Amino acid sequence: MSWLGAVCIFISTTWIGFELAKKVRDRPKQLRQLKVGLQSLEAEIMYGLIPLDEAFLHLSRQLSGPVAEFFLHAGKSLEESVSSVQEAWENGLSHLSAASSFKKEEIEILRQFGATLGRHDRENQQKQIRLALAHLERELAEANDAQMKHEKMYKSLGILLGLLLIILLV
Repeated sequence: MSWLGAVCIFISTTWIGFELAKKVRDRPKQLRQLKVGLQSLEAEIMYGLIPLDEAFLHLSRQLSGPVAEFFLHAGKSLEESVSSVQEAWENGLSHLSAASSFKKEEIEILRQFGATLGRHDRENQQKQIRLALAHLERELAEANDAQMKHEKMYKSLGILLGLLLIILLV
């Protein structure tokens, strides 16, 4: 019976370590997707000349994961005409922060960008998008560094913590 408990402890701590590592691994991937989404939004604004709700929904079909859900929620909020662009953006951000691996810094960059969305002419809007992309590029570099440093550590820590608990309890 004690071996069954030891196996459960080991599996649990290993699983926790791998989940933490997954979160660290997913963050750069999601940041790259977000950058692609903002670059596509820039193209839609500059050359497509379509309304923002259609642009958001179009982007949600092009992307995947939490970033696609973000644009989907923002687009549906605008489509239902129950909110302004900034409110729709905030609605999408609330879903994004819960579903993604983003830190509060990335969410704040998007929040600041959303405050300017739809309030400027196309050229100034393009400048705002490029500014947000520059900030996200910095965050992506930091996320890649964190992934290199922490992903393997979290996996190892989960395994070693499980072994330590087993040794202490046996």
